[in-house]
This record gives sequence, C-alpha cells and structure tokens, in this order.
Amino acid sequence: MRIETDVLIIGSGIAGLRFAIEVSEFAEVYIVTKKDKAESNTNYAQGGIASVLSPDDDFELHIKDTLSAGDGLCNRDAVELIVREGPGEIQKLIELGTQFSINKSGRLDLAKEGGHSRSRIVHAKDLTGYEVERALLKRISEIKNIHLLENHFAIDLITEHHIGKKRKSSDEKIHCWGAYVFDVKKGEVHTFISKVTLLATGGLGQAYLHTTNPPIATGDGFAMAYRAGALIGNMEFVQFHPTALFESDSENRSTKPAFLISEAVRGFGAKLRLKNGEEFMHKYDPRGELAPRDIVARAIDSELKKSGDSFVYLDLTFKNSDEVKEKFPNIYAKCLEKNIDITRDLIPVIPAAHYACGGVVTDFEGQTTIENLFATGEVAMTGVHGANRLASNSLLEALVFSKNAARACRRVILNHQYNLPEGIPDWIDTSRLTTEEQILISQSRHEIREILWDYVGIVRSNERLNRALRRCKLIYEEVKSMYDESKISEEILELRNLIEVAYLITYSASLRKESRGLHYNIDYPFKDDVNFLKPTLVQNPLI
Repeated sequence: MRIETDVLIIGSGIAGLRFAIEVSEFAEVYIVTKKDKAESNTNYAQGGIASVLSPDDDFELHIKDTLSAGDGLCNRDAVELIVREGPGEIQKLIELGTQFSINKSGRLDLAKEGGHSRSRIVHAKDLTGYEVERALLKRISEIKNIHLLENHFAIDLITEHHIGKKRKSSDEKIHCWGAYVFDVKKGEVHTFISKVTLLATGGLGQAYLHTTNPPIATGDGFAMAYRAGALIGNMEFVQFHPTALFESDSENRSTKPAFLISEAVRGFGAKLRLKNGEEFMHKYDPRGELAPRDIVARAIDSELKKSGDSFVYLDLTFKNSDEVKEKFPNIYAKCLEKNIDITRDLIPVIPAAHYACGGVVTDFEGQTTIENLFATGEVAMTGVHGANRLASNSLLEALVFSKNAARACRRVILNHQYNLPEGIPDWIDTSRLTTEEQILISQSRHEIREILWDYVGIVRSNERLNRALRRCKLIYEEVKSMYDESKISEEILELRNLIEVAYLITYSASLRKESRGLHYNIDYPFKDDVNFLKPTLVQNPLI
C-alpha cells in the first residue's frame, strides 16, 4: 500500500505529538508508532520539566546549570533557546490539558533535582511523562487531519538511494521523501511518501543490559538516520541514571525496563548509603546527592567495585512518611509490590542506562543534514545537553525544538520546497524465515546488551572499547546476513538497529581520547580542551 501525505512522524512521544499538534494547522499528518500509541520514553519520565517559573530563579541561572552539567560541550545558543522559551511551553501544556502538581499556595509545585541551583522542576507528582502523554494524546484524538497508526514499524527512510540515484560528491544534498513502514499486524510493508518526515523515535537504552528505558527503545531513529547518511554526533555520551531499583539478575536481564527511582527523590533529601549504612557521596562531590548524574553514577560504580556488592541503598526513612507518600505515590506503590516500604526500608539501587545525549545532528529548527528530514527529542543532537544532560531538560528540549521544527515545516510545505521525485519503488521482500534464525536473533540481542554493559558502560578503557568494537563488527556481519535472508519481523528490525547503535556508541567512544561528562576512560582520566572541546561526529562512509 502507498500512502501520500504532507507530514510523516515516526514516534508518538512528547516530541512527535507536540510537533503534530502544531503542523496539523496547515498539513495532513500521519504518525506511525511501532507499539501502542502511549508506549514511549516520555511515558516513563517520572521527574518533570525544568523551567524558570519562580521569583528567586532566572534564565541565566538555568543556563549556567545546564552548561555546567554539559562539561564544556553544550551549545550556549541552543541552551538559551530552550531556557527562554520554557515558561511558554509549560503554559502551552497546561492549555492542552496537562495537570501539573500544585502546592498549598495554589501555584505550580516546583521540585529540585541534581545539578539545579533552584527549585524549578514542574511535575505531576512522580508520573509527569505519563500525564503529559495523556494530555497530548487526548488533543491528538480531537484533530481530524492527524492519523495515528499503532503497530507500524519504520524500516528505512526513503532517499536517493532507493530511486537508484548516486551523489556526485559528498557535498551534494541527500533528500528524504518518507519511509518504508512495516505493518506488524498485517505483515505488510507500506510505502509512505511525505513532503516532510520527523524522527521522534526516542532513545536507545535497550542496547544495554540494565536500562530504565521501555522495550521499544532500540535506537531505531539513530540507526535509520545513519543508514540514510545523516550526520550523527556525540554518541559516546550515554547517561546512566544513578538510581534504578535493583532486582534479581534474571529480571534485569530481560528487556523489561528497570524501575526508575526519580532524581526528585534525592532532590527531596534522600541519602545514598553503602550496605553498612555509611554515606559516601561527600567523598566525590561537595553537592553530595545533588551532584549531576554522571558524578553520582560513577561514585556508585566506584563504591560497588571496591566493595564487591551488587547495589547501594537510597534512604528516605528519616523523612516524614506522609510527605513521602504524597510526593512519590507511584514509587511508593511500586516498591511496596517488591515488599519495600520506602518510608521504613532502604531502597536497593544500581545505575542503569537512561538517556542518549548524542544523536542525529540538527540545527535550531530540528533540520538534520538530510533535506526535509527533521529530528526532535532524544534521537536528536541539538547541542543542548553536551557531555551530560541536566536533569529534566529533556522534555523541555523536545517541546521547544518540536515547536521550532513545526515552524520550519510550515515554510517547506507552503513554499513547495520538497521536490518529490517520480519512480519511488514499493518494498520488495523475497526473503525467508526459519525457526533457528529466531533463536539466533534473541541470542545476538543478548550478546549486544552484555557487550555494551561490560565494555562501554560507566567506566571505559582502551582495551574494553577495542574488544567491544571487534565483537560488534562480528555481530554486525552476522546480523546483516540474517536480515538479508529473513522475512521482515519486529525482532530482526530491532536487532539490525541495535547492532548499528552499539557500533556507533563504541566507535564514538574510541575516538574521544579524554574523560569528559558521561564518557570516562581510565586510560585518559583528564579532560583535553585542546583536542576534544568539540563534538564527536560520524557519518555512514557508504553513502
């Protein structure tokens, strides 16, 4: 089946939905999402959205906090853009029906998180992402020219490659004219032809053995964009959330996300302790538990390596129990299911892969290096996060850049700047599938996740990275062979994307011969501002 539309959006998190609402004013929109419409990284975001809304706060403080966390690699102009437009985006969400938490004075309840010098986190108790997603999906359902298709998995972006046109030089522009999309329920591949395409596919946490990300976070947008020839940046900077709930190995080895104990819990005053009850964060940073995530994660990793323990504790038992239940009802209920009463019991926690600070390189309007292909949200590298994301800046970035991308999209469509070519072919599938190949798929996926966790995690070394590269290359060849011979399925598509993302993270990490932000290499323990105060950029050499 062929579907022609003005705008194709791949992904249904906050970035895609915010963009869809804006562009629906002048365009027909199709949103394709590979699972249920509400299944996204947005939905799992507990903490909130950072914005300057308090009289004791100001834009410069928020900018300064973001730049400090980013460890020299943030683009100040990009940071200033999201900070200054933040209050307006919060107001827009309220207008769209988002119900944020209110304090006793009737104002927005502003929380404080690690790395922030002021209380500025707007939240909906500890289910902010869920509430924002709910409000945006409700608004989407009321707009007639937005068509949301669930269980539709984007395979590849349609570019010159698919019409047999080769670039004469590397300077010649690549154009995007939509995507091939797999209808999972029907087992068919559809051809979506679009004037503008937005990647809003979220993260890549499933490339790691322990992650807070949902099973859908297999790096699809990163991999699609790389295959198409887009410029990719800063993939080595993967943020590990310091405090995911520790469970048994058997549970954590599945694709099921580790349950996140929000940054806001430490902002509320919780203390990190070793098994013997000793506090340790003061040894690593004067801000203690409120240090940025990279510092806290490395501190926990260091203590676990010294002790040989599997986890540390997060302690809320000294706080008022009623306040704890009121502020963190979801965390309280979830832990209680595991027989942990967080008002009385210590919470066992471990770092887990959480957020990709790098991604598909864009300008301030979300335009990638491929013409009429936009990217917003976690899949994009806008320059905001640098070497380490400041807590609760991610949803803010997605909102602001999606709004700006919609403005650019308006220009493209109303000025007819898309030049759709003739002769875009439909998908041809002549492959086969055997039972044995399904077993190989699941085993390869597990190998990838273990390799990245063991060798490209919180602490790295040259030997670990070299070993990971060798193994990634071997698995890549095996996966390529499987993909070429196998009938299209969700499993093979995710595996194909995961191995490409694993390689991009590992290769980018091997290029950065220093330690900065989220990238820590014991062979280069210091920052090198002379040679590495710049983004790491990679591009598919075959395009």
